[in-house]
Order: sequence, then structure tokens, then C-alpha cells
Amino acid sequence: MQTLAVTVNGERREAPAGATVQSLLESLALDPAHVVVERNGEILRRDDFASTPLAADDTLEIIRFVGGG
Repeated sequence: MQTLAVTVNGERREAPAGATVQSLLESLALDPAHVVVERNGEILRRDDFASTPLAADDTLEIIRFVGGG
């Protein structure tokens, strides 16, 4: 299986070729409803996660919402 290298929150990771932002979130056990994703400096719309393919050398910042009080 071919993979591609991406950077997630400053850490280099391998993702399967053809992976999407949605599949990356799933592999990280992150709920898309509770995160914001910035890809190469651009904030993605949550509705676009499943249709946005990852590309070699993408840089992603994933911010997770945490509740508390």
C-alpha cells in the first residue's frame, strides 16, 4: 500500500494514498464535530472534510474543542 507523508500539529505522519481529512480524523479517533482543521494555512469547512484529499507534504493543524467549567 502506498502512503504519503503529512505533518499534523508539527508531527510527521504517514497516511494511506487517497486518504481524506475525514479518514485522517477517524484514524486519530477525533470527532469531526469537535475539531477545527487548518490545511496549509486555510481553515476547512467541516462539510468538506470527507471530500478533501490529503496530498504529500500537507501541513495540518487540528484544534479540538474541550468543554469544562
